[in-house]
Amino acid sequence: MRATRRSFIKYASLAAAGNIAGLRPFGALNALADTGTDYKALVCIFLYGGNDTGNVVIPFDTNGYAQYSSIRGPLALAQNTLLPLTPLPSFALNPGLTEMQGLFNANHAAIVANVGNLVQPTTRAQYLAGSTVPSNLFSHPDQQVEWQNVAMSGATATGWAGRMADSLGTSFNSGASVPMITSVAGDTLFCNGVSTTPVSVSPGNLGSASCSEGSECTARQTAAQSLVTLSSGVSLVTADNGITSNAYKYAQVLTAATASVTPLKTVFPTANGLAAQLQQIAQIIQVRAALGVQRQIFFCGIGNFDTHTNQIALQNALLAQISPAMNAFYNATVEMGVGNNVTSFTMSDFARTFQPNSNTGTDHAWGAHHMVFGGAVKGGKMYGTFPNLALGGPDDSGSNGRWVPTTSATQYAATLATWFGLPASQLGMVFPSIGNFTTTNLGFV
Repeated sequence: MRATRRSFIKYASLAAAGNIAGLRPFGALNALADTGTDYKALVCIFLYGGNDTGNVVIPFDTNGYAQYSSIRGPLALAQNTLLPLTPLPSFALNPGLTEMQGLFNANHAAIVANVGNLVQPTTRAQYLAGSTVPSNLFSHPDQQVEWQNVAMSGATATGWAGRMADSLGTSFNSGASVPMITSVAGDTLFCNGVSTTPVSVSPGNLGSASCSEGSECTARQTAAQSLVTLSSGVSLVTADNGITSNAYKYAQVLTAATASVTPLKTVFPTANGLAAQLQQIAQIIQVRAALGVQRQIFFCGIGNFDTHTNQIALQNALLAQISPAMNAFYNATVEMGVGNNVTSFTMSDFARTFQPNSNTGTDHAWGAHHMVFGGAVKGGKMYGTFPNLALGGPDDSGSNGRWVPTTSATQYAATLATWFGLPASQLGMVFPSIGNFTTTNLGFV
């Protein structure tokens, strides 16, 4: 039976659930549910609000920086504060991205330039002539949805991760005790499939749960707990008897599994919301064998990138949060021995106008630069085409630096999906517009 909602519970946990359900210790499950070496995970990091990537990846050569600073004006970052990219000497990073500079220079991270939502390859001339483009460009909710469903319309009820899980679930996770997809940032379209439903957890709350169903909570909790049973001590029941019962069941499974292992040694930044989400993801990856999964997809996110005013202070502070968080997560995957098996990537609504507005901020734009990191990433490189930084120039959709994307979000996602194991025969099902693009694999992973 298809559920009408996709996220099962706000906090995927129950107090002392492991003891109540008799699921601890997890030693037998770890031994008998070993996923072997064929494990892969994708981690989506969504930067809500539209990250201004014009101040993330910055030309560093003399002519490029001069062009950058002349247009950016009060938003131009001083050249001597930028973080040079050794393998890519003509570019540098925002001074808040110290850890990402280290990953890039060590060839563990890559930049994918000027990516955005496209129905088909589009030039400035075609855009100005009225070529078909995604619905409601420059709108936060629409572009967030379209990045997550890559259908270039808000009408699609499934996300590309959900559709991929629909396709791959039985091939890789047929005996898994939890869904393929986990969100640590609430209910998102990205995670929703036709037959796939995600589990939603709140970082740091795997040991306690909340119920928002009033007087129904006690009865529902009792019924849900009765479904968490063992067969011969090693096989978890996964039959779907409704969203609530499954929510409690997955809560108990995750609680018991994570309680059975030694905590990771990697230190994550404190007082950092994204770091808390990524730490929770790392803890779930750590018990992948106990959960019986060979493929996992995770979604996390951080907001406040809608920098219409006072952008430098606001954005720099945000980047200084995400850089150490992402670096700690990468280090955790290396600690777990899955550095080459986990690929993380950024998404965001859109970039921002290259020309500042009158409030020392920027407005909604289109094509943006994104980061991909992990041991499997062919790092130290820029993929795609960096835009010509000229207002009204060949890459500008208008006259204030809204770059027309030269790489589509569909191509970006399809590259990740191919690495994850999606067969070429299934690309069209997961990515409806992929046939409009000559290149389906950008080669960064």
